[in-house]
Amino acid sequence: MKITYDKSADAVYIYLARAITPGAVKRTCPCDVLETGAQVNLDFDGSGKILGIEILGASARLPKEVLEEAKIIG
Repeated sequence: MKITYDKSADAVYIYLARAITPGAVKRTCPCDVLETGAQVNLDFDGSGKILGIEILGASARLPKEVLEEAKIIG
Protein backbone atom coordinates (compact mmCIF):
# COMPACT_ATOMS: atom_id res chain seq x y z
CA MET A 1 0.00 0.00 0.00
CA LYS A 2 1.29 3.44 -0.94
CA ILE A 3 0.45 6.71 0.81
CA THR A 4 1.13 10.18 -0.59
CA TYR A 5 0.81 13.55 1.14
CA ASP A 6 0.36 16.90 -0.58
CA LYS A 7 1.31 19.50 2.04
CA SER A 8 -0.07 22.46 0.10
CA ALA A 9 -3.50 20.80 -0.16
CA ASP A 10 -3.13 19.05 3.23
CA ALA A 11 -4.41 15.92 1.49
CA VAL A 12 -3.42 12.29 1.88
CA TYR A 13 -4.12 9.64 -0.73
CA ILE A 14 -4.04 6.00 0.27
CA TYR A 15 -3.58 3.69 -2.72
CA LEU A 16 -5.35 0.38 -2.26
CA ALA A 17 -4.44 -0.70 -5.80
CA ARG A 18 -0.77 -1.08 -6.78
CA ALA A 19 -1.21 1.49 -9.52
CA ILE A 20 -4.07 3.69 -10.61
CA THR A 21 -3.81 4.43 -14.30
CA PRO A 22 -5.34 7.54 -15.87
CA GLY A 23 -9.05 6.94 -16.36
CA ALA A 24 -9.19 3.98 -13.96
CA VAL A 25 -11.29 5.87 -11.43
CA LYS A 26 -14.86 5.70 -12.68
CA ARG A 27 -16.63 7.05 -9.60
CA THR A 28 -15.68 9.12 -6.57
CA CYS A 29 -17.98 8.98 -3.57
CA PRO A 30 -17.65 11.48 -0.74
CA CYS A 31 -18.27 10.15 2.75
CA ASP A 32 -20.59 12.05 5.07
CA VAL A 33 -18.53 14.77 6.77
CA LEU A 34 -20.83 14.69 9.79
CA GLU A 35 -20.22 10.97 10.17
CA THR A 36 -16.45 10.98 9.59
CA GLY A 37 -15.47 14.38 10.98
CA ALA A 38 -13.35 14.91 7.87
CA GLN A 39 -13.74 15.15 4.13
CA VAL A 40 -13.05 11.63 2.87
CA ASN A 41 -13.50 10.48 -0.73
CA LEU A 42 -13.51 6.91 -1.99
CA ASP A 43 -12.38 6.22 -5.57
CA PHE A 44 -13.92 3.21 -7.36
CA ASP A 45 -13.08 1.44 -10.61
CA GLY A 46 -15.67 0.34 -13.14
CA SER A 47 -16.38 -2.93 -11.33
CA GLY A 48 -16.99 -1.26 -7.97
CA LYS A 49 -13.63 -2.04 -6.33
CA ILE A 50 -12.14 0.69 -4.14
CA LEU A 51 -8.88 1.91 -5.68
CA GLY A 52 -7.99 4.59 -3.17
CA ILE A 53 -9.00 6.87 -0.33
CA GLU A 54 -8.44 10.63 -0.23
CA ILE A 55 -8.46 12.47 3.10
CA LEU A 56 -8.55 16.26 3.14
CA GLY A 57 -7.43 18.19 6.21
CA ALA A 58 -5.12 15.26 6.82
CA SER A 59 -2.78 16.95 9.31
CA ALA A 60 -5.66 17.38 11.77
CA ARG A 61 -7.14 13.89 11.23
CA LEU A 62 -4.29 11.41 10.81
CA PRO A 63 -1.57 10.29 13.19
CA LYS A 64 1.68 12.20 12.75
CA GLU A 65 3.48 8.95 11.88
CA VAL A 66 1.29 8.44 8.80
CA LEU A 67 2.21 11.87 7.45
CA GLU A 68 5.91 11.34 8.21
CA GLU A 69 5.97 8.01 6.36
CA ALA A 70 3.96 9.22 3.36
CA LYS A 71 5.66 10.17 0.11
CA ILE A 72 5.54 13.97 -0.19
CA ILE A 73 4.09 15.23 -3.48
CA GLY A 74 3.12 18.63 -4.89
